[in-house]
Amino acid sequence: MKKVLLTTTAMAFAASMASAGDYSMSGAIKLTYGAFGTGTAAAGADGFTSEADLDIAATSAGGNISMSGTLELDEDGSPATGPVTISTGALTFTYDANDLGALALAPAGGDGEDDNYGDYSFAFGAGGIAVTYTKDQESSDNAMSVSYSAGALSLSLDTLDETTGANGTTGVKKTTVGATYVTGPYTIALSGDDQATQEWDASVAMASGDTTITVAADETEMMSVGIAYTAGSMSLSARQEFNNAAGTDDETEFGITYTDGALTFGAAYDSGDNGKYGDEAELLINAAYVDGDVTVAAKGTDQDEMEVSVTFSF
Repeated sequence: MKKVLLTTTAMAFAASMASAGDYSMSGAIKLTYGAFGTGTAAAGADGFTSEADLDIAATSAGGNISMSGTLELDEDGSPATGPVTISTGALTFTYDANDLGALALAPAGGDGEDDNYGDYSFAFGAGGIAVTYTKDQESSDNAMSVSYSAGALSLSLDTLDETTGANGTTGVKKTTVGATYVTGPYTIALSGDDQATQEWDASVAMASGDTTITVAADETEMMSVGIAYTAGSMSLSARQEFNNAAGTDDETEFGITYTDGALTFGAAYDSGDNGKYGDEAELLINAAYVDGDVTVAAKGTDQDEMEVSVTFSF
Protein backbone atom coordinates (compact mmCIF):
# COMPACT_ATOMS: atom_id res chain seq x y z
CA MET A 1 0.00 0.00 0.00
CA LYS A 2 2.82 2.37 0.88
CA LYS A 3 4.51 1.73 -2.48
CA VAL A 4 1.25 2.47 -4.33
CA LEU A 5 0.85 5.76 -2.45
CA LEU A 6 4.43 6.76 -3.14
CA THR A 7 4.07 5.91 -6.82
CA THR A 8 0.81 7.83 -7.08
CA THR A 9 2.35 10.83 -5.34
CA ALA A 10 5.39 10.76 -7.61
CA MET A 11 3.17 10.56 -10.72
CA ALA A 12 1.05 13.48 -9.51
CA PHE A 13 4.20 15.50 -8.74
CA ALA A 14 5.66 14.75 -12.18
CA ALA A 15 2.38 15.68 -13.84
CA SER A 16 2.22 18.96 -11.94
CA MET A 17 5.80 19.73 -12.98
CA ALA A 18 5.03 18.93 -16.60
CA SER A 19 1.99 21.19 -16.63
CA ALA A 20 3.98 24.08 -15.12
CA GLY A 21 5.66 24.83 -18.44
CA ASP A 22 4.91 25.18 -22.12
CA TYR A 23 6.67 23.55 -25.05
CA SER A 24 6.50 23.78 -28.81
CA MET A 25 8.08 22.19 -31.86
CA SER A 26 9.03 23.82 -35.13
CA GLY A 27 11.18 22.87 -38.05
CA ALA A 28 11.88 22.96 -41.75
CA ILE A 29 12.79 20.67 -44.64
CA LYS A 30 14.73 22.29 -47.49
CA LEU A 31 15.89 21.09 -50.89
CA THR A 32 18.40 23.27 -52.75
CA TYR A 33 20.00 23.19 -56.18
CA GLY A 34 22.97 25.37 -57.10
CA ALA A 35 26.00 26.65 -55.24
CA PHE A 36 26.58 29.79 -53.19
CA GLY A 37 29.83 30.98 -51.66
CA THR A 38 30.25 33.26 -48.66
CA GLY A 39 32.47 36.28 -48.12
CA THR A 40 35.81 35.68 -49.84
CA ALA A 41 35.16 31.93 -50.31
CA ALA A 42 33.93 31.01 -53.79
CA ALA A 43 31.11 28.57 -54.43
CA GLY A 44 31.70 24.97 -55.43
CA ALA A 45 30.05 23.06 -58.26
CA ASP A 46 26.28 23.21 -58.69
CA GLY A 47 24.38 20.30 -57.17
CA PHE A 48 21.51 19.19 -54.94
CA THR A 49 21.66 19.49 -51.16
CA SER A 50 19.00 18.81 -48.52
CA GLU A 51 18.53 20.05 -44.99
CA ALA A 52 16.19 19.09 -42.15
CA ASP A 53 15.85 20.93 -38.86
CA LEU A 54 13.67 20.31 -35.81
CA ASP A 55 13.61 22.57 -32.76
CA ILE A 56 11.92 21.59 -29.51
CA ALA A 57 11.51 24.62 -27.25
CA ALA A 58 10.35 24.62 -23.63
CA THR A 59 9.54 27.50 -21.29
CA SER A 60 8.70 27.44 -17.60
CA ALA A 61 5.46 29.14 -16.68
CA GLY A 62 5.25 29.03 -12.88
CA GLY A 63 6.86 31.13 -10.16
CA ASN A 64 8.91 34.30 -10.36
CA ILE A 65 11.77 32.69 -12.27
CA SER A 66 11.32 31.96 -15.97
CA MET A 67 13.57 29.54 -17.84
CA SER A 68 13.59 28.56 -21.49
CA GLY A 69 15.71 26.36 -23.70
CA THR A 70 15.76 24.63 -27.08
CA LEU A 71 16.87 21.22 -28.32
CA GLU A 72 18.04 21.50 -31.94
CA LEU A 73 18.16 18.52 -34.31
CA ASP A 74 19.35 18.60 -37.92
CA GLU A 75 20.33 16.33 -40.79
CA ASP A 76 23.78 15.72 -39.29
CA GLY A 77 22.13 13.63 -36.57
CA SER A 78 23.94 15.40 -33.72
CA PRO A 79 21.59 17.05 -31.19
CA ALA A 80 22.59 20.55 -30.08
CA THR A 81 21.42 22.86 -27.35
CA GLY A 82 20.11 26.25 -28.36
CA PRO A 83 20.18 29.33 -26.13
CA VAL A 84 19.24 28.79 -22.48
CA THR A 85 17.67 31.81 -20.80
CA ILE A 86 16.84 32.44 -17.14
CA SER A 87 14.89 35.58 -16.22
CA THR A 88 13.56 37.14 -13.05
CA GLY A 89 12.23 40.66 -12.87
CA ALA A 90 14.47 43.02 -14.84
CA LEU A 91 17.44 40.59 -14.95
CA THR A 92 18.07 38.03 -17.72
CA PHE A 93 20.91 35.51 -18.05
CA THR A 94 21.55 33.85 -21.43
CA TYR A 95 23.95 31.03 -22.28
CA ASP A 96 24.56 30.12 -25.92
CA ALA A 97 28.04 28.70 -26.48
CA ASN A 98 30.00 30.55 -29.19
CA ASP A 99 26.85 32.15 -30.60
CA LEU A 100 26.40 35.53 -28.91
CA GLY A 101 27.23 38.23 -31.46
CA ALA A 102 28.52 40.93 -29.12
CA LEU A 103 31.89 39.16 -29.56
CA ALA A 104 32.67 38.32 -33.21
CA LEU A 105 35.88 37.96 -35.25
CA ALA A 106 36.71 36.64 -38.71
CA PRO A 107 38.65 33.33 -38.29
CA ALA A 108 42.13 33.11 -39.73
CA GLY A 109 42.04 31.42 -43.14
CA GLY A 110 38.23 31.64 -43.26
CA ASP A 111 35.83 33.38 -45.60
CA GLY A 112 36.53 36.85 -44.21
CA GLU A 113 33.18 37.04 -42.42
CA ASP A 114 32.88 37.38 -38.63
CA ASP A 115 31.99 34.35 -36.50
CA ASN A 116 30.34 34.84 -33.11
CA TYR A 117 32.18 33.53 -30.07
CA GLY A 118 30.39 35.01 -27.06
CA ASP A 119 29.16 32.38 -24.56
CA TYR A 120 26.96 34.06 -21.95
CA SER A 121 25.42 37.41 -21.11
CA PHE A 122 23.68 39.28 -18.29
CA ALA A 123 21.05 41.87 -19.24
CA PHE A 124 19.25 44.39 -17.04
CA GLY A 125 16.71 47.02 -17.94
CA ALA A 126 14.72 49.47 -15.83
CA GLY A 127 13.74 53.14 -15.85
CA GLY A 128 15.22 53.98 -19.25
CA ILE A 129 18.53 52.26 -18.42
CA ALA A 130 19.65 49.09 -20.22
CA VAL A 131 22.86 47.17 -19.43
CA THR A 132 24.17 44.06 -21.22
CA TYR A 133 27.43 42.25 -20.39
CA THR A 134 28.69 39.47 -22.68
CA LYS A 135 31.70 37.20 -22.10
CA ASP A 136 33.56 34.33 -23.76
CA GLN A 137 34.49 31.85 -21.05
CA GLU A 138 37.50 30.40 -22.90
CA SER A 139 39.31 33.67 -23.64
CA SER A 140 37.68 36.00 -21.07
CA ASP A 141 37.10 38.51 -23.89
CA ASN A 142 34.08 40.60 -23.04
CA ALA A 143 31.75 43.36 -24.20
CA MET A 144 29.46 45.66 -22.24
CA SER A 145 26.75 48.00 -23.49
CA VAL A 146 25.07 50.66 -21.34
CA SER A 147 22.32 52.91 -22.69
CA TYR A 148 20.00 55.53 -21.26
CA SER A 149 17.01 57.15 -22.89
CA ALA A 150 15.04 60.17 -21.72
CA GLY A 151 12.62 61.72 -24.15
CA ALA A 152 14.41 62.83 -27.31
CA LEU A 153 17.91 62.10 -25.93
CA SER A 154 19.67 58.72 -25.92
CA LEU A 155 23.16 58.13 -24.50
CA SER A 156 25.32 55.02 -24.88
CA LEU A 157 28.61 53.61 -23.60
CA ASP A 158 30.10 50.45 -25.11
CA THR A 159 33.25 48.65 -24.04
CA LEU A 160 34.88 45.89 -26.10
CA ASP A 161 37.88 43.67 -25.33
CA GLU A 162 38.72 41.11 -28.03
CA THR A 163 42.49 41.15 -27.42
CA THR A 164 42.73 37.41 -26.65
CA GLY A 165 40.56 36.53 -29.62
CA ALA A 166 39.29 33.27 -31.07
CA ASN A 167 39.99 30.96 -34.04
CA GLY A 168 43.49 32.38 -34.56
CA THR A 169 42.37 36.03 -34.73
CA THR A 170 42.55 38.85 -32.20
CA GLY A 171 40.62 42.09 -32.05
CA VAL A 172 40.80 45.46 -30.30
CA LYS A 173 40.17 46.91 -26.87
CA LYS A 174 38.17 50.14 -26.88
CA THR A 175 35.45 52.18 -25.22
CA THR A 176 32.91 54.02 -27.37
CA VAL A 177 30.51 56.72 -26.23
CA GLY A 178 27.60 57.98 -28.27
CA ALA A 179 24.60 60.27 -28.20
CA THR A 180 21.46 60.56 -30.32
CA TYR A 181 19.01 63.46 -30.23
CA VAL A 182 15.71 63.74 -32.08
CA THR A 183 14.21 67.14 -32.76
CA GLY A 184 11.26 67.35 -35.12
CA PRO A 185 12.14 65.57 -38.38
CA TYR A 186 15.87 65.54 -37.58
CA THR A 187 17.92 62.81 -35.86
CA ILE A 188 21.46 63.81 -34.85
CA ALA A 189 23.95 61.08 -33.87
CA LEU A 190 27.55 61.32 -32.61
CA SER A 191 29.96 58.63 -31.42
CA GLY A 192 33.68 58.26 -30.75
CA ASP A 193 36.12 55.83 -29.12
CA ASP A 194 39.34 55.99 -27.10
CA GLN A 195 41.72 54.09 -29.41
CA ALA A 196 45.19 55.48 -30.08
CA THR A 197 43.95 56.23 -33.60
CA GLN A 198 40.56 57.52 -32.62
CA GLU A 199 37.50 56.64 -34.65
CA TRP A 200 34.37 58.79 -34.66
CA ASP A 201 31.13 59.05 -36.60
CA ALA A 202 28.59 61.84 -37.00
CA SER A 203 25.32 61.89 -38.91
CA VAL A 204 22.18 63.94 -39.42
CA ALA A 205 19.03 62.30 -40.76
CA MET A 206 15.95 64.17 -41.93
CA ALA A 207 12.61 62.41 -42.37
CA SER A 208 9.96 63.88 -44.65
CA GLY A 209 6.93 61.71 -45.27
CA ASP A 210 8.08 58.43 -46.80
CA THR A 211 11.61 59.72 -47.45
CA THR A 212 14.64 59.87 -45.14
CA ILE A 213 17.89 61.59 -46.15
CA THR A 214 21.06 60.97 -44.11
CA VAL A 215 24.36 62.87 -44.28
CA ALA A 216 27.31 61.33 -42.41
CA ALA A 217 31.05 61.78 -41.85
CA ASP A 218 33.84 59.99 -39.95
CA GLU A 219 37.44 60.39 -38.77
CA THR A 220 38.87 59.68 -42.25
CA GLU A 221 37.09 62.78 -43.58
CA MET A 222 34.90 60.49 -45.64
CA MET A 223 31.39 61.83 -46.18
CA SER A 224 28.29 60.04 -47.40
CA VAL A 225 24.76 60.87 -48.46
CA GLY A 226 22.00 58.29 -48.25
CA ILE A 227 18.32 58.27 -49.12
CA ALA A 228 15.59 55.79 -48.20
CA TYR A 229 12.07 55.79 -49.60
CA THR A 230 9.09 53.57 -48.82
CA ALA A 231 5.78 53.62 -50.66
CA GLY A 232 3.29 50.83 -50.13
CA SER A 233 4.86 47.52 -51.10
CA MET A 234 8.12 49.03 -52.42
CA SER A 235 11.22 50.22 -50.57
CA LEU A 236 14.20 51.94 -52.20
CA SER A 237 17.56 52.96 -50.74
CA ALA A 238 20.78 54.48 -52.09
CA ARG A 239 24.04 55.72 -50.57
CA GLN A 240 27.13 57.37 -52.03
CA GLU A 241 30.49 57.94 -50.32
CA PHE A 242 32.86 60.80 -51.06
CA ASN A 243 36.57 61.10 -50.22
CA ASN A 244 36.82 57.51 -48.94
CA ALA A 245 40.37 57.17 -47.58
CA ALA A 246 39.90 53.47 -46.80
CA GLY A 247 39.82 52.35 -50.44
CA THR A 248 40.59 53.36 -53.99
CA ASP A 249 36.92 53.99 -54.83
CA ASP A 250 34.10 55.79 -53.08
CA GLU A 251 31.47 53.16 -52.38
CA THR A 252 28.11 53.21 -54.13
CA GLU A 253 25.17 51.31 -52.67
CA PHE A 254 21.56 50.83 -53.68
CA GLY A 255 18.79 48.43 -52.86
CA ILE A 256 15.18 47.69 -53.76
CA THR A 257 12.56 45.39 -52.25
CA TYR A 258 9.06 44.76 -53.57
CA THR A 259 6.30 42.66 -52.05
CA ASP A 260 3.02 41.78 -53.72
CA GLY A 261 1.04 39.26 -51.71
CA ALA A 262 2.97 35.99 -51.71
CA LEU A 263 5.69 37.30 -54.04
CA THR A 264 8.82 39.11 -52.84
CA PHE A 265 11.61 40.53 -55.00
CA GLY A 266 14.86 42.20 -53.95
CA ALA A 267 18.11 43.51 -55.40
CA ALA A 268 21.15 44.97 -53.64
CA TYR A 269 24.39 46.46 -54.96
CA ASP A 270 27.46 47.51 -52.95
CA SER A 271 30.66 48.43 -54.80
CA GLY A 272 32.59 47.97 -51.55
CA ASP A 273 31.92 44.21 -51.76
CA ASN A 274 33.69 43.82 -55.10
CA GLY A 275 35.14 40.32 -55.44
CA LYS A 276 33.01 38.75 -52.69
CA TYR A 277 30.66 35.79 -53.05
CA GLY A 278 27.26 34.62 -51.88
CA ASP A 279 25.03 36.92 -49.87
CA GLU A 280 28.00 39.32 -49.50
CA ALA A 281 28.52 39.66 -53.28
CA GLU A 282 28.68 43.05 -54.98
CA LEU A 283 25.32 42.43 -56.68
CA LEU A 284 22.67 40.14 -55.20
CA ILE A 285 19.24 39.50 -56.74
CA ASN A 286 16.61 37.34 -55.03
CA ALA A 287 12.96 36.39 -55.31
CA ALA A 288 10.61 34.24 -53.25
CA TYR A 289 7.06 32.92 -53.51
CA VAL A 290 5.10 31.58 -50.53
CA ASP A 291 2.38 28.98 -51.08
CA GLY A 292 0.93 27.93 -47.75
CA ASP A 293 3.71 26.25 -45.75
CA VAL A 294 6.05 26.01 -48.76
CA THR A 295 8.44 28.73 -49.94
CA VAL A 296 10.10 28.66 -53.36
CA ALA A 297 13.13 30.95 -53.53
CA ALA A 298 15.83 31.81 -56.05
CA LYS A 299 18.87 34.07 -55.89
CA GLY A 300 21.92 34.91 -57.94
CA THR A 301 25.00 37.15 -57.91
CA ASP A 302 27.39 38.94 -60.24
CA GLN A 303 29.83 36.04 -59.62
CA ASP A 304 27.69 33.67 -61.76
CA GLU A 305 26.34 32.01 -58.63
CA MET A 306 22.80 30.63 -58.62
CA GLU A 307 20.67 28.87 -56.03
CA VAL A 308 17.06 27.65 -56.13
CA SER A 309 15.40 26.21 -53.03
CA VAL A 310 12.07 24.79 -51.87
CA THR A 311 11.39 24.92 -48.13
CA PHE A 312 8.57 23.40 -46.10
CA SER A 313 8.24 25.01 -42.66
CA PHE A 314 6.17 23.55 -39.83
